[in-house]
This record gives sequence, structure tokens and C-alpha cells, in this order.
Amino acid sequence: MASMSVLPSVVDTVSAGPVVLACGLVRTYSLAGVQVPALRGVDLEVSAGEIVVLMGPSGCGKTTLLHLLAGLDAPDAGDLTVAGVDLCRAGQTALDRFRRDHVGVMLQSDNLISTATAREQVALQLLARGAGWRDALRSAELALAAVGLSHRLRHRPADLSGGEQQRVALARAIAGAPALVVADEPTGELDSATTRDVMDLVVRANREHGTTFVIATHDPVVADRATRVVRLRDGVVELGGAA
Repeated sequence: MASMSVLPSVVDTVSAGPVVLACGLVRTYSLAGVQVPALRGVDLEVSAGEIVVLMGPSGCGKTTLLHLLAGLDAPDAGDLTVAGVDLCRAGQTALDRFRRDHVGVMLQSDNLISTATAREQVALQLLARGAGWRDALRSAELALAAVGLSHRLRHRPADLSGGEQQRVALARAIAGAPALVVADEPTGELDSATTRDVMDLVVRANREHGTTFVIATHDPVVADRATRVVRLRDGVVELGGAA
């Protein structure tokens, strides 16, 4: 497997202060006219270079918290700053720029583009971050080599295994060296060997480029590779669960 050093180094977007600073986050959804609280006042601080794992039972608020950190949703109350951007007060243009430049996302059921090759999946992310198309394609090839997929550059998602799709999603998430990568159950459908491979890549990106990760998981194998585990229950951080 190629070295992750082919990827660019992380740009220092948060030289002063943590990558994530969340205070009192509240998020409530309305389902069939019923108010369902997902987060009830979450505080979270993540320093640059950490691999933070969120754990807890289904429905505890892990996915909701990740969506807030990625700027995909907004809290009903509280304060949230990520990569130096105040997400609670940012306008749409600033939010679009934040999502483009500062955060990489791996969703639980990652939405790879069905008609795009593995190389194109990554190149499109780089293109959105300002690279020219030729440079984006070349950088995508290097990124995919780094996750062991040089032989799959021109394969589409339907022709890739679950583990290979996750590797493409990881290469896409870290393309362009965002300040933060958030991942929701990135190994949930993988066997133990592939889970270890994916986490090796996460740790390598973290160590070589200072990429900060926040990962929601139920998998103790993933938790074992974290620098810190934060446990959620009923929409709050458990007392003593952020060590």
C-alpha cells in the first residue's frame, strides 16, 4: 500500500483554538407531530490531531452530532465553532465554503456517485476545492494508491466490494486535506480484516498530516484506535464518558 505522504499536508486553519468547540448543543426533530430530542445540551472540544470516537446506543445522538459538526444541519440552541468557523452564525455562502474547504464526510451509507469511477469520485471533491481537472485526476490517482486502490481507478461503485467502496469514500473525505473528517459507522458493513485496514489508513492520515477525525461507531476495534472515546446516552455526554 502506498504511503499517505502523497496527500497534501493539512492547512493550518485552526492555529489558535480547538478544531471543534461545541457548547450546549440542542437539536430536536418533529416526527409525525411529536417532538423528539436528539441532543439535549452537548458540550464537546476536539483538539487538532485527535481521533475522537463517539460511542453509545442507537438513538443516542451520534449521527445528529456529526451532521452538526459537518455543517449539514444546524442546532436549535447552543454554540458551535469548527475549523474557526462559527457555524451557528454563518450565512449560506460561508457554510458552503466551510463544507467545501474544511470538512470531509463519510456517511453511514456513503453516497458514492453510481456513474463515476473511483478516480472521478475523488477528483470531483478536489475540483470543488479549487484544483484544476488534470491536477485533480492526478491527485486522485495518488490518493487512491495510498488506500491500495491503484488497480481500481476506473471501476464504478457497483464493481467494487464494500471494503473498496469504503476506501474510496475515505480517499474522497481526506482529499484536499480538510481540517476535520467526520465518519458515521465507517466500518459497519466490513469484516474484521477490512476494518483494521480502514483504521490503519485513518491513523496514517492522522499521524502524517495531522488530520482530525470524529468517528461514530459501535465497533470496539475502531474505539481501540482512537485517541479519545466520548460516550453519549439520551442526547448528552455521559458523566465520565469523555475520557
